[in-house]
Amino acid sequence: MRFSSLRLRSRGLVLGMLAALALAVHGGPVRAAPGPVPYLDPRLPVEDRVTDLLGRMSLADKLGQMTQPERRYVTPEDVTRYRIGSVLSSGGSAPSPNTPESWADMYDGFQRGALATPLRIPMIYGADAVHGHGNVVGATIFPHDIGLGATRDPALVRRIGAATAAEMTGTGVDWNFAPCLCVARDDRWGRTYESFGEVPELPAAMTTIIEGLQGERLGGPASVLATAKHYLGDGGTEGGHDRGDTRIPEAELRAVHLPPFREAVKRGVGSVMVSYSSWNGLKMHQNRYLITDVLKRELGFTGFVVSDYNGVDRIDGEEGFTRAEVAAAVNAGIDMVMVPTEWRRFIDYLRDAVRDGAVPLSRVDDANRRILAEKFRLGLFERPMADRAYLRTVGSAEHRALARRAVAESQVLLKNARGVLPLAAGGRVFVAGRSADDIGMQSGGWTITWQGAPGPTTKGTTILQGLREAAGPSATVTYSVDGTGIDRSYDAAVAVVGEKPYAEYQGDLSDGMGLDDADLKTIGRLRASGVPVVVVLVSGRPLDIASELPGWDALVEAWLPGTEGGGVADVLYGATAPTGKLPVTWMRDASQQPINRGDGKKPLFPFGYGLTYG
Repeated sequence: MRFSSLRLRSRGLVLGMLAALALAVHGGPVRAAPGPVPYLDPRLPVEDRVTDLLGRMSLADKLGQMTQPERRYVTPEDVTRYRIGSVLSSGGSAPSPNTPESWADMYDGFQRGALATPLRIPMIYGADAVHGHGNVVGATIFPHDIGLGATRDPALVRRIGAATAAEMTGTGVDWNFAPCLCVARDDRWGRTYESFGEVPELPAAMTTIIEGLQGERLGGPASVLATAKHYLGDGGTEGGHDRGDTRIPEAELRAVHLPPFREAVKRGVGSVMVSYSSWNGLKMHQNRYLITDVLKRELGFTGFVVSDYNGVDRIDGEEGFTRAEVAAAVNAGIDMVMVPTEWRRFIDYLRDAVRDGAVPLSRVDDANRRILAEKFRLGLFERPMADRAYLRTVGSAEHRALARRAVAESQVLLKNARGVLPLAAGGRVFVAGRSADDIGMQSGGWTITWQGAPGPTTKGTTILQGLREAAGPSATVTYSVDGTGIDRSYDAAVAVVGEKPYAEYQGDLSDGMGLDDADLKTIGRLRASGVPVVVVLVSGRPLDIASELPGWDALVEAWLPGTEGGGVADVLYGATAPTGKLPVTWMRDASQQPINRGDGKKPLFPFGYGLTYG
């Protein structure tokens, strides 16, 4: 439960006395008069609290606040000793056992380490909850962003943000490395599914998820810090290469890739993550013009900027980071550095750079001011521990119902010859395909592990289970993974096929974008039976299927729906009419990539295309 204002004031007084005692015991630049220290008084304005705290901090305190190790390479004792300001879980990095309660225990352990420091500055814990709290077994997994872009429903996306924040709050994780506001301009890119769409208007509209995550204000019930990423232009790299180079004029960068970030700043996003990619040959992690001049000054961003995972290491193109890279990144405007393993060396390099003048102390103070302000706004000084009252929301029926609705709204009906859809309840349906009965396949990357994986990786409803429920008790729904066993007695066949899970650069495509042989053979067996064939694509992007499409009676793009496969069945059986619209242009063949709205290329299906029933 949240504290009343009276209890907050009382807690502030107690923490103030404890902090004064800690300062006396451990030593430090104590400057406060007897009584509670101002920065622990929640009645004071955030700016005053930050100024007071900053004046008490040693250089070691300040360097620690700018450092973010990965949980596997740091201990609570390290957090205390080095004054660490943040810890993260990278994709798939979880406590054992991977339960919501274990996450809360882990979080509280690190937080106790932070509160044992002389100034009792709480740490903030970050994770990639990019489509629900996806590292946690049992959490609700929502459709990936490309599916949410197909819904054209910003209000729904806001609710998804709030549900994700509630599940995060129960586990203690108070910083989400989401949303991804990239504008995906080349579908060969392995992060296409992390984009809401190929035109800036779509990601900009979906920044409502920030309001869902952070709440009406930071520090309210179930409020977590949101992150707009990846700044800037990561969706426009040459050839769709992840971490590549976006070679476009500044006018195009501003027209296509900047608007979603401008909107995120207007909505009060607390942090921005810098992209691995480059703009016209210059790594974003050292681009002072775009980070400091454009983001902070022109757009008025007052939160803090965080690097990507080992992003500073890649400035010079070599493995490992140097002192020069550290100085370049911090001087460019990066406030906190995600440095998972070599964080001690990072602190040493940054300390040396400050002492010899390569990094001005004023830059370090500005970074700390930004970080501390967000921690104060988030309420971490008053409520530093996991709020276990929210553990009951993890994977709750309410959240799964919301996810099911999102799945149904995200389905895009692309073909429906002779009205084969919706399927008739009570009929005979044959289902095939590797993605039909597989939570891991339908959830995609960033699900329990970084790359995701096939199999029963977490709790949920597969598409096949959803179909059997929707068909009704008198129906016959037969399943064969490869399509063997079908005959003409069935009313229809449903092939659920598509991509295996992937994330980031491991999902980049260069040689082709079609279905693999196993999926094509499965569909071929269904077609040979003479039964009408419905193809459901489970994929993170459009696939090269134009040559196959004439042989299919219906085509539905399901994207990566997450754990609630019943939403796919709702559309196939007509409980929900299809309303999804393509958030990207669908190519005629892979050679057309990149293909986008208004570029003069003739697509198979244009941006915004989507059929419905009737």
